[in-house]
Amino acid sequence: MVPHFAIVRPKNFNREAGIDLLRDVEFFARISHRSEDSQTEDSWQRFIPAVILQKGDWSVTEHVNVSVMMVVDRGITHEIVRHRIGAYTQESTRFVNYDKKMPAAFIIPRELNEADRQLWFLSIERAEQVYKEMVSGGTSPQIARSVLPNALASKIIITYNLRMWRHFLLMRTSKEAHPQMREVTLPLLSEFKEKIPLLYDDIIPLERQADAMKKMR
Repeated sequence: MVPHFAIVRPKNFNREAGIDLLRDVEFFARISHRSEDSQTEDSWQRFIPAVILQKGDWSVTEHVNVSVMMVVDRGITHEIVRHRIGAYTQESTRFVNYDKKMPAAFIIPRELNEADRQLWFLSIERAEQVYKEMVSGGTSPQIARSVLPNALASKIIITYNLRMWRHFLLMRTSKEAHPQMREVTLPLLSEFKEKIPLLYDDIIPLERQADAMKKMR
């Protein structure tokens, strides 16, 4: 299986929906000066650069959330949930029975050479076989899961505000990010740039993390 993602909230997410998020940010930010009556359909184009990008008032972007569903291996989900300010719901190996509910799927690292690829498949096949034998023999899935590898594919829902998505994308599209993480974050960054103007335009894929994080305020 190949790692992949989908933006699930807002529904039917397109550029106009992304601009609506920026209009929401503008409205919430204007509360401080009670200038809501000055907002127009296109005033976000002036307001966002002036208030957020130039003055650095990123706190106002924390009022607006986006939810993304990712399918990645368990090792990558362990990295994702280290980001503190967010909501997560993840496929549970305690409750999902991969012998009955659904077959287990696994994420194949692209970086494997042919020899290691064969070893990888042997290891996965053996782990899956042992898991099924244990469950069939009466062991509960939450106990049998201990034999499953990090390569197990896992669906996870991630909800961050727009500021947290910026932090996540700055860090997880950097040169130092795990290759399997970048398989989802690089196309996700492209989609955010396309659909939510301005806020993510300065994020450079594969930039050194030390340089990327200087942009976070």
